Amino acid sequence: MDAQEQAAGLVRGEGLTAWRQIADALTAEIAAGRYAPGQQLPAEAALATRFAVNRHTVRRALAALAEGGLVRASQGRGTFVEEAPLAYPIGPRTRFSEIVAGAGREAWGDLIASATIPAGPEQAAALALASAAPILELLTVHRADSAPLSTALTWLPLPRFAGFAEAYAERGSITRAFAACGVHDYTRLSTRIRARPADAAEAQRLDIAPGRVVLVVSSVNIDPAGVPIQANRTLFAADRVELVIGG
Repeated sequence: MDAQEQAAGLVRGEGLTAWRQIADALTAEIAAGRYAPGQQLPAEAALATRFAVNRHTVRRALAALAEGGLVRASQGRGTFVEEAPLAYPIGPRTRFSEIVAGAGREAWGDLIASATIPAGPEQAAALALASAAPILELLTVHRADSAPLSTALTWLPLPRFAGFAEAYAERGSITRAFAACGVHDYTRLSTRIRARPADAAEAQRLDIAPGRVVLVVSSVNIDPAGVPIQANRTLFAADRVELVIGG
């Protein structure tokens, strides 16, 4: 072992790879509180200098931490320590913005895409529409501070919610977009929950490693008159939320 490796705390030739030793060192430092939840880790170049390795080795160590749910790699921004899981109640009046704000974090939703499509069997049944009736489909990502907690496909009946996509893009909130469209209250009619691995596109939107587990929450909301107004399929990063089922 040369002096630089010794200073970096790496041990060569004893069966434990350099990237694994770096991952273990960073894990220990996170556990000890050197890096707090939400804090950005040093850049790859700085870690490579610290541990006297190349950036590929550092990248492999950070990937291992991300696969284990300890950190989140945000493209173009860096790598951040994951926050503690957020308690997310599922009940008659589930509101993303209220839940996140109640945890002391800033809520925002990004509109990724929107389109008018014919309702498939699932959407038609959920929204009490005729098969192939026109509906609005939204693809969104929902964040707490800068961390994406969930991504969703949302379906709404047309022509009632023809301006919903624009309202959502401006306000960053389903509840505020509904209010802009004249619906000032709504309740949950049904919720179904299952788990599965994330595909590559879902993982990219959630800043998680492909194949990581997501919680899939399928739900239907109704207006005060009992008319279905929204069906959606929301994917939560499983280690960023704790779904709390209650009345």
